[in-house]
Amino acid sequence: MGKLEQKVAVITGGGSGIGRAISLQFAAEGAKVHILDLNEEGGNAVVDEILASGGQAAFNRCNVTDQQEITTIAQNIGKIDILVNNAGIAHVGNLENCQSEDFERVFNVNVKGAYNALHAIVPIMKAQAGGAILNLASIAAWVGITDRFAYSMSKGAIYAMSMSVARDYMAYGIRCNSISPARVHTPFVDGFIAKNYPGKEEEMFEKLSASQPIGRMAQPEEIAKLALFLCSDDAGFITGNDYPIDGGFIKLNN
Repeated sequence: MGKLEQKVAVITGGGSGIGRAISLQFAAEGAKVHILDLNEEGGNAVVDEILASGGQAAFNRCNVTDQQEITTIAQNIGKIDILVNNAGIAHVGNLENCQSEDFERVFNVNVKGAYNALHAIVPIMKAQAGGAILNLASIAAWVGITDRFAYSMSKGAIYAMSMSVARDYMAYGIRCNSISPARVHTPFVDGFIAKNYPGKEEEMFEKLSASQPIGRMAQPEEIAKLALFLCSDDAGFITGNDYPIDGGFIKLNN
């Protein structure tokens, strides 16, 4: 028996990076995984990977900024035991380099997208008298990160929403936590380096890796293992907490 046997999990942004790793990990532990993502190719590829290994999964093309769309998908799924709000985008720039459209774009995906999923799925969990929610925050919710004004805003909001939901729905058997990763080695990171530092990819990768006191970036699978624990019954006494998974960045980076 896996840790998530007979559980139904909804994972936003499950078609790539951290979301992909969480989707694979949850399916391997027995959950039926519903991936919500705009990227049809990536989402379907993860579903195929899960099905090929004997797991259960389905892909739902979804724009998390559209409340009606995500509500309809959630209602069609029916029983939902786990929600992982992972979908998100980044923006590089300080306050002066963050235009109104940049701010709104990051807010709409990272903050409103998580709100939309919570708004759609918490009532389902409430009717079931239980559920586990995990929101992806960031070390940017804890400390100042250079040139990440809009992104930091969004992840601070994720942290605060997580605590609010945990408090308001504890009596209904719903647990809500967040995790705050430092830099994770995903295709997004490789693309960012290639775009902004052409010809210096290896040098910049090493520099970014060294910014974590532990001396490397996290692997998506390491984030997925923490997500698994917090969404499983093993964490039944844990709610209203944020867990940095940061290679010592917050406390040891001095």
